Amino acid sequence: MNFSFGHFPLDLVILGLVAVFLVLRLRGILGRRVGAEPAMRPVMAPPPVQPVAEKAAEPPPPAVTYDIPSPDTRVGGVLARIGALQPGFTADAFAKGVEPAFRQIVGAYATGDLAVLREKLTAATYATFDAAIQARKQVGETLRSEIRDITDIAIVDAEVDETAAPNPVARIEVRIVSDQISLTLDSNGQPVAGVDAVTEFSDLWTFERILGVSSNGADWRLGASRSA
Repeated sequence: MNFSFGHFPLDLVILGLVAVFLVLRLRGILGRRVGAEPAMRPVMAPPPVQPVAEKAAEPPPPAVTYDIPSPDTRVGGVLARIGALQPGFTADAFAKGVEPAFRQIVGAYATGDLAVLREKLTAATYATFDAAIQARKQVGETLRSEIRDITDIAIVDAEVDETAAPNPVARIEVRIVSDQISLTLDSNGQPVAGVDAVTEFSDLWTFERILGVSSNGADWRLGASRSA
């Protein structure tokens, strides 16, 4: 038997065998890859983004109620007399000026700020406040005082002493209702008076002023204070 390929090109036979081998090899590889691939999983939609809740705004403090006596009352007549003796005075402006004065004096008394108290108090009242502050310091006590709200300011009485020399002196008594934390602590930080909670206070403060002079050093000053 003759096994010679005669004139048939041997290189084509070799290339054909190589092509068949590559096709079979490729089918095997593709078959294994398809079988090894994991099943497709459904794509889950991302959870909806929850909006960030905004912090609720704190309610505004209650508006201060001002109670001004009408001109046809006794106190209203005295206030009109003060306006005649002191140019620029009005009961409404005076009442509105009580709020910042109250806050300043209460804060200065708690911290022992004598400079502010000397400016805002009469000489006699300043001496009383100073003595109380020094006594508090001697025993190591501190006063924690915080005014949360002032809810009502009412002019309840007024008088003019026109016999005072050389100028008349006016006095106006005001009821001040406020919400405060007022707590006295000993040297160890333990409470000895007051409560660590917001409490309503009602105070009667009497302000004094020498009339008919410039406001420089002669403005309204606290002349007396007591609980209502």
